[in-house]
Amino acid sequence: MITAVDTNVLVDVFKADAKFGPASAELLRRALAEGAIVACEIVWAEAATVFDADAQFTEAIEALGIAYSAMERESALLAAHAWRRYRVRGGQRQRVAADFLVGAHALRQADRLVTRDRGFYRDYFEKLRVIDPTA
Repeated sequence: MITAVDTNVLVDVFKADAKFGPASAELLRRALAEGAIVACEIVWAEAATVFDADAQFTEAIEALGIAYSAMERESALLAAHAWRRYRVRGGQRQRVAADFLVGAHALRQADRLVTRDRGFYRDYFEKLRVIDPTA
């Protein structure tokens, strides 16, 4: 079982968020017991901003057992199709392409996605298994 992780879940854990941190950490522990946990380059870059130094981030993400998973070309194209559908439906935000890339990566290169952003991913990636640590 391969579990992709979204940035918000990692930030919950890295910042020891009082509201979401414990549930996010527990879900990651369970996912690791069931297989691998991966993060695409978008999540990797976003989560690294929580730390002052790359070495701190690397140590923290390795301690969680999360592997780097580069996006395949087909995943990027799937993200483009979902992004296009968003725009056709009247979506106005210009800077959410990263969310489409995360969703496409999880759908094509993992078995499920751990995120607190359920509605968006379920709307644009209907076949993606989404797990919310707060549910």
